Amino acid sequence: MKKRYVSFVIPCLNEEKTLPFVLEKLVKVKSELKKNFEVEIVVSDNGSTDLSKAVAKKFGVRVVDAKEKGYGAALDFGIRSAKGDIIVFADADDTYDFLESPLLINELVKRNCDMVIGSRMDGTIHKGAMPFLHRYLGTPVINWIINLLYAKKNKIRDSNSGFRCFLKESYLNWNIKSKGMEFASELLIKALVNDSILFHVPVSLYPDKAGRIPHLKTWRDGMRHLLRILFYGPHLFERTGSVLLIFFWIQLLLGLSFGKVISLFGMNLYGIHSMIIFSFFSILGLSLWGTGLLIATKQSKISKVYSTILSLEEDKLFFLLISGFVVILFSVLWIFLQWQKSSYQFINLEREFIVSSTLSLTLLIFALQAVTSHIIKRD
Repeated sequence: MKKRYVSFVIPCLNEEKTLPFVLEKLVKVKSELKKNFEVEIVVSDNGSTDLSKAVAKKFGVRVVDAKEKGYGAALDFGIRSAKGDIIVFADADDTYDFLESPLLINELVKRNCDMVIGSRMDGTIHKGAMPFLHRYLGTPVINWIINLLYAKKNKIRDSNSGFRCFLKESYLNWNIKSKGMEFASELLIKALVNDSILFHVPVSLYPDKAGRIPHLKTWRDGMRHLLRILFYGPHLFERTGSVLLIFFWIQLLLGLSFGKVISLFGMNLYGIHSMIIFSFFSILGLSLWGTGLLIATKQSKISKVYSTILSLEEDKLFFLLISGFVVILFSVLWIFLQWQKSSYQFINLEREFIVSSTLSLTLLIFALQAVTSHIIKRD
């Protein structure tokens, strides 16, 4: 039986101090695995100006030059350059222990799955290895968001783990686009939306070596992760926005119909002030819904509602917009005529004005969102 081929891919940017520790371990792992696997070690260099490449060549590993800058770009280039059908990657800073990599490989083979994630949250995090905010805020929050938006059966336990093992064929099908640190989040999202099979194994995390300057920037890279996660989640904005829009529009209509304040649970509802709040939240709902529509222009899998709007032919879009503007015109004109009847003095049409202005804003904002989405989709 032909041996399976394992490629260890190490992204590298000026890691001459720590790379020897990593490669020493990998050479040992390679020796242990060669009975059952073909093995190669690939260092994907991202423009190092120190002796990183010389160190790698000293250990006899293959060095490839990733010209495009970024953690994700280096990994993607290294993975695509790899010969193996099984890929294992981790950083060149020796914070992950490559001596544990056979655990990931054996789990992948045994489970016949697409990816195995080395979970620090289930393993041993050594003192000083993970900042407090990363451990108790950043990673748990990103775990929760990814699981909420994308997970079905598989639940992510450590979204920010940089120690993973997966099938190269699956990776190529996932079509990862991120070039920065957010690569890690997109890799999980694409695996989840493609119904890939994922498993976790506990791994250890060690602190940075003394004197090493980390490439990770907490707030910048955290925001990049969040933006990438939301990029594939127009359904979150659609559902949240729809609920707010419909619920508070119903409240507006009830307020207009009742024409009086109703006491409920100690609160006075459907008065002028309540209706202003209802108007605010209905517009907020539409804005969230519209954000999802704009994101949907860049996605292949979207809801029927978004798909219908984005696939409207130009003439139908034009007449839809014109119809909306006619409704806005008559709405404003009706209020103006009522005001004119009282010689432009104060008239008791507060409720009608709130509903009319909210309707006009709703139609206007929707029109702008629809037009903008059609402009963006042409890119």
